Amino acid sequence: MKYNNWINPNVYWHNNNWGGHNLLWYRRISIEEAIQIALQHVPGLVVEVELDMENGFLVYEVEILTPLGIKYEVDVDVMTGRIIEIEID
Repeated sequence: MKYNNWINPNVYWHNNNWGGHNLLWYRRISIEEAIQIALQHVPGLVVEVELDMENGFLVYEVEILTPLGIKYEVDVDVMTGRIIEIEID
């Protein structure tokens, strides 16, 4: 059984009938989605994006230069699209 959740398109259910359990699988967000999510929180020019592990989470590190010249690093969770951390770089 496959269920596409239109409210949160990052999640779907998959029943693989392995051991009789339903498992929740997350799709990875794309690098383009991560950039758009980061820009919603810190407007500016994206200067670099890296895939990295932060505190046990796989994240996109999106570096953004603001119009005021301040450089931020926005960590976006690859599995959920949630912002993990925003810091001045």
